Order: sequence, then C-alpha cells, then structure tokens
Amino acid sequence: MLAEIITIGDEILIGQIVDTNSAWMARELNLIGITVKQVSSVSDNADHIMEALQLAEKRADIILITGGLGPTKDDITKITMAKYFNMGFRRDQETLDHVTDIFVRFNKPMIEMNRKQADVPDGCRVIKNKNGTAPCMWFEERGKIFVSMPGVPFEMMYLMTEEIIPRLKNAFKLPFITHKTILTANIGESFLAVEIEDIEDSLPEHIKLAYLPKLGQIRLRLSATGTDEVALKAEVEAYAQQIISRVKKYVVIDEDVALEKAMLDIMEANELTLSTAESCTGGYIAHLITQHPGCSSVYAGGAVTYSNALKMSVLGVQAETLDIYGAVSEQTVKEMAYGARVHFKTDYAVAVSGVAGPDGGSDEKPVGTVWIAVANQHHVIARLFNFSNRRIQNIERSAIAALAMVLNELKQDVV
Repeated sequence: MLAEIITIGDEILIGQIVDTNSAWMARELNLIGITVKQVSSVSDNADHIMEALQLAEKRADIILITGGLGPTKDDITKITMAKYFNMGFRRDQETLDHVTDIFVRFNKPMIEMNRKQADVPDGCRVIKNKNGTAPCMWFEERGKIFVSMPGVPFEMMYLMTEEIIPRLKNAFKLPFITHKTILTANIGESFLAVEIEDIEDSLPEHIKLAYLPKLGQIRLRLSATGTDEVALKAEVEAYAQQIISRVKKYVVIDEDVALEKAMLDIMEANELTLSTAESCTGGYIAHLITQHPGCSSVYAGGAVTYSNALKMSVLGVQAETLDIYGAVSEQTVKEMAYGARVHFKTDYAVAVSGVAGPDGGSDEKPVGTVWIAVANQHHVIARLFNFSNRRIQNIERSAIAALAMVLNELKQDVV
C-alpha cells in the first residue's frame, strides 16, 4: 500500500518553518505497513496544488495533505480540493457548533470568516478536529483516499493518531513491518559496508538494509515486510546478530536510541554517575545529555572551562601542564577528566579540548585537532582525533566521539 504526503504553504518553501509533519507522518505510516512513495511541498497556489494532487493520484493509493486550511485568504486548500473533485460546498453543522463553542469558551467574537471554517466540500466526510477550528476532510474518489488535515503539528498528530491511522487500518489489509536498528560509532560508512558486504548480499528480497549516517555514527536499519510477525522478527534478529558479531567493536547498542541515551540507560542500570569537562565543545555534550528526561539520575553536571584559568581553578589542571603541553594535549585533557571526576564526585567523567576552528590552529595542532579523555576510578584514558576545518562539525563530532568513548569504557567495565 503506497501513500504520498503533500505539504502546502509558502512558509515551508521559503524556509520560514521546517516541515516536520512529513517525517512524523511517514514514520507512523511505516509502522502500520504503509509505504510513503513521495513527499512534496507546494506553494499556496491553486494550480500548483492541483498539479500535485494529479501526480500523487497516479503514484499512490493514499494521499495525505497538510496545510492551507486556516480562515484567511491565503488558505486555499479546501477550495482547491473542491475544484479538483468538482464538488460544491455545504456548511457542516457539527463543525460550526465546535467552532462556536471554542469562541464562546474564550469569550471572543465570532465573525463570518470563522463561520466559514465549517464550509466543506459536499462530497467529503468530515472528521472533527478537537484541537482546532479547521476540520479534517476525508475523500474517497476514483479508488483512492485523500485526507486533508491542518498543518499545525499538534492538530495533525492528534488527527493522525486518533482518527486517520485507525481508519486506514480498517480500510486495508496491511502487511506487518518490523525494523531492527544497530547503532555504530567510530567507523566510516564505506568501511562498514565492506565489513558486512557478504551479509548484506545474503539478505532475502523482503529484508532491506539501510545505512543512516550522522556525524561520527551510523545507524544500520534492517527492515522486513511480511505476514507472519513472529517469524519475521526472528529472521531479522538472526541477520542483526550476524552483523553485530562481525563489527562488534563498533557497535554501541542494538536499539533505535540516541548515542547519549544508550549511555544514560547503561549508567542508570548500573547506578553510575557522570560529569563533563568541556572546552572546544562549549557545553554541547551537556546539551545532548540533558535533553533526555530522567538524565539527572546519572548526570551530575559539568563545567565549560574555555580559558586556561578556569581549567586550573575549576578542574585543578596544573599550570605546568598547560605551559609545557598546551591546552590541547593528552596531558591537559587527562587532568581535566580526572579533576571533573574528583571535584564533581562522579564515577565517570569525560573531558574534551581541541581546536574547533576555523582559525587558531598551528602546524603542530591544526584545526580539527581534538583530545578526549575519560576517567573512572581505575584509570584515565585519552585519545587524539583529527577532524575537519569546519567549526560546527568539529563540535558535533567531538561530542559524539566523547560519548562513544564513555560507552566503550562502560562496555568493558559493566556490560
């Protein structure tokens, strides 16, 4: 079963907002066995919308549209849909009562423009939007299903979860789809592909392997489609274990979670704590960690010690170390990690110091030179990384490398 998503709005095409709706819908549709064939974004122009609908109807069984359903003149989706299906309009009483109730509750005057929110193409089925005034419209025409929803994310998500997905599951006999994700770090995509090439070549037609690279890490996603859920999951798991066994030293976790979440889960399960000492990453590691609810059970906190003075006063780095070896060195970063663990009283600490760029490098330590250290009660280890000359990428890669080093230590100590 194929679906296509159309997002409508000039604000998307000029970059004023990011289209997060399509990614969310595609993920939810995939979970119920519906494959998204294409995602299109079009302007608030009737001809463009009509053309997008025509093309989508040729390619997909289900066409999901978001945006352009507000009360203002630039919201033309409803009018265009009526024209596309050669329909007139009717005023839907349930929608009108719902809109009226909203304005009464907020003690706001209701004008004709607001009442027109209840005007819908007379051939559609109206689905009540409990979170807004714009109704959702369901069309079944020419053997296809078209659904027009508001573009406001929380309105769309409610409608998809509570109304659209249950109706699609009832309307079609959908296959079962299962995914298995393996998170790897510290290996390039091409090198990883060579390592598991024979396993990938042996996959049957109904199982696909995707490489999902991100700075410093790669997700391997096995996806399988079939009718027997139990057998399919067992088959995918068997191939996953082959891959994990082959590239074990690069595997972080065999779940679809963020690198830092995998680390937090392991540490929480073992009642371990962590602190951070950051220089070139400027608090980015702390940001990655603290975006996850419940991180306080593991993460005690940290320090951004950008200057040498703070490295000494906050972390206890020796002045002689900085004078002899410099801030970007194995010796300094080890003392940073040790100082963070001792002063912040945690089981583990990770420290980063480097030349993020685009300037500040030297022949000995060019831009992209980064030292990372991890300390625990037994030892302090450090590793040198050589990244690019691009500042933001260096910060992100350094953070990922730091988290991966902590995970590697955890795997040796507790896993």
